[in-house]
Amino acid sequence: MSEKASFGDRVVAAGFAAGWKLVPLLPERPTAAVFRFLADRVWAKGGKSVRRLESNLARVTGLGVGSRELRELTRAGMRSYFRYFHEIFRLPSMSTEEIVRRTHVIGAEHIHDTVAAGRGVVLALPHMGNWDQAGAWLVGVGHPFTTVAERLRPESLFRRYVAFREGLGMEVLPLTGGDGHNFATLAMRVRKGGVVCLPAERDLTKSGIEVRFFGATTKVPAGPPLLAVQTGAALLPATVYFVDGDWGIHIHEEIPVPEEGTRQEKVAVVAQRLAEVFEKGISEHPEDWHMLQRLWLEDLPR
Repeated sequence: MSEKASFGDRVVAAGFAAGWKLVPLLPERPTAAVFRFLADRVWAKGGKSVRRLESNLARVTGLGVGSRELRELTRAGMRSYFRYFHEIFRLPSMSTEEIVRRTHVIGAEHIHDTVAAGRGVVLALPHMGNWDQAGAWLVGVGHPFTTVAERLRPESLFRRYVAFREGLGMEVLPLTGGDGHNFATLAMRVRKGGVVCLPAERDLTKSGIEVRFFGATTKVPAGPPLLAVQTGAALLPATVYFVDGDWGIHIHEEIPVPEEGTRQEKVAVVAQRLAEVFEKGISEHPEDWHMLQRLWLEDLPR
């Protein structure tokens, strides 16, 4: 069971409920302007999450902390983050045809060809752009998939998020509080030639794999590389970003599993190569990387 929700948690849940109900009923441009305004207000206040985003972007870009360039990039990052929320409230009311038409994809053949050959796919994504929209595109082009969702508080918000994603055509497994067989379920899906999509640059399980990422050590989830090593599924990194009013997805080439070494050694090599692809994608679209939490080990509290 989840912990008892605080008053703040309940307010957030009520806000999301109102967003999914009301935003689709209102004109898109005015509501988008409201979300940009809110993003600018949050950025200007410079709270804990904004400072963490700025610190993370400083490491990614090399821009000086406190510099005008970094401050403007952080504001763009907050606008991108709030755009994500504006869009998820509208996604359930959008047609599949519109979602597919407005999504500009590089490397879609890596998914199509692999699935057509009867082989499973593990798509690994950093927290960029609108990953829910990317999932809707994937379902829209004929590849329903399974994913794992962080357990949010309160439980009502988690259930609403799950219902939202299931409404887009995803199968959603809870990260915690489920039957405890997530990995087995994911392995079964890809062994049958299906597709699995997993966030992959921030470990939420405390059992991640250490990698070098933008010059420092962090931990990434073991799931995506382990699935590739154990099942033979193709591990495809994907980076997601905004393209003006539309969306972009770059599906990178498969990360090969080494032929030699123990399972642990193979997983470590694959995880490092995955991190290196993420470095490239995040560097190309840093404003769309929504990392408002501590990530690198040296930044974590002792």
